[in-house]
Amino acid sequence: MSQTTENENWTTVIKPRTGLFEVNLKEIWDYRDLLTLFVKRTITVQYKQTILGPLWWLIQPALTVIMYMVVFGGIAGIPTDGIPQPLFYLGGVAMWQYFADCLGKTSNTFVSNAGIFGKVYFPRLIMPLSGVISNLVRFGIQLGLFVIVYLYYVIVGQAPSPNWYLLLFPFLVVMLAGLALGFGIIISSMTTKYRDLQILFSFFVSLWMYATPIVYPLSQVAGKKVLGLDLATIMCINPVTPVIETFKHGALGAGEFIGWGWLAYSFVVMVVILAIGILVFNRVQKSFLDTV
Repeated sequence: MSQTTENENWTTVIKPRTGLFEVNLKEIWDYRDLLTLFVKRTITVQYKQTILGPLWWLIQPALTVIMYMVVFGGIAGIPTDGIPQPLFYLGGVAMWQYFADCLGKTSNTFVSNAGIFGKVYFPRLIMPLSGVISNLVRFGIQLGLFVIVYLYYVIVGQAPSPNWYLLLFPFLVVMLAGLALGFGIIISSMTTKYRDLQILFSFFVSLWMYATPIVYPLSQVAGKKVLGLDLATIMCINPVTPVIETFKHGALGAGEFIGWGWLAYSFVVMVVILAIGILVFNRVQKSFLDTV
């Protein structure tokens, strides 16, 4: 009989059942090359057979900002706290679009990748993570447009004054990514069985944007009451609001700093939503192919 050598490499490892809250970060790191491959695929495939290609990443926010200037700035006459309208809208659009894009990609994880999941094993969290990372490229391009517009107002002498809260920007991006990842994988886990939830979710996201101070400053709702409650406080319960407002205040000097308490609230919500998302994701990924 042949003896097993000490240097034999095993292709299959039997492990005990993992916990619902367990995230094997080492396994995800071991599959980092696959993660990189999925990120590149997402970036290249999106505009592979288009005429303008990645230029759409600039055209879309530019046209959106022009529409906001006409509708909300011109017709509705909503002020922007003294900030030039293109800068005010572009900053909010870039931040919100990153959140919405990450949310959209992660919420489709199981349904859109069922074919791959059914053929080969790899950590399932690789797919939503690749969407969050690939969207950073688009986000970076749109921020570049924001910087160009900002430099224009510097030249003409109308540039707003940023402050040190802008240093929180990397942390704010991580919070947006975490919120989108958490909400997205929860929705993705639910829509494997109930497909009509995807329609409801798309409608909810469109309403969510208007519940976030993107096209108007939070100062415009301060002091107003809804059912006896302060409207600004109600809007700050939306965990994306403190993130967007902090960015606008830091980059544009718009309004007042929303406060560390609200930022801490958004961070706690992000952690809780991620924990719930991982719990649901780990439970569904073991049997989703039977229902998808």
